[in-house]
Amino acid sequence: MGSSNSEVYDAVIALPVVRNAMNLGIQIANGKLVGIDYITESALRTPVNTAAKKVVRQLERYFSDPYCGFDLPVEFNGTPFQIKVWHALLQVTPGSVLTYGQLASRLGTGARAVGNACRRNPIPIVVPCHRVIAASGIGGYSGVTRGGEVQIKKQLLQHEHFQQ
Repeated sequence: MGSSNSEVYDAVIALPVVRNAMNLGIQIANGKLVGIDYITESALRTPVNTAAKKVVRQLERYFSDPYCGFDLPVEFNGTPFQIKVWHALLQVTPGSVLTYGQLASRLGTGARAVGNACRRNPIPIVVPCHRVIAASGIGGYSGVTRGGEVQIKKQLLQHEHFQQ
């Protein structure tokens, strides 16, 4: 999460489910979604290409109906393990959660390794790392355990009608 110039993104839209002013910077490469950043201090930017338009339409649909799902071409840039975790995240449905330990058990690895892969997820919301929580509570988000990022996670889960 940070501040950025909107021109480095193929689109910048408001994040409506978060109570503080936050935008989403969308990055496209080779016609595929490669990144979504939480950004502040950036002007909104209409999509500059067809792929960005499709991402914006589907994000807007998600913000209206969190159960609609995504059908977007994505390109993951990460280690083979990170990509394995990100693919597993795509199977976690809206309104449900897994603990880091539960996801780790499914993948035959450790909870900390899963958490580290979630922290490096380049496509939040579409790849729903916000649906992975700690055994003792909500856990962290984007590598931090308190502050604005965790509030975003809570608000995304509330948007999906998850009750903790």
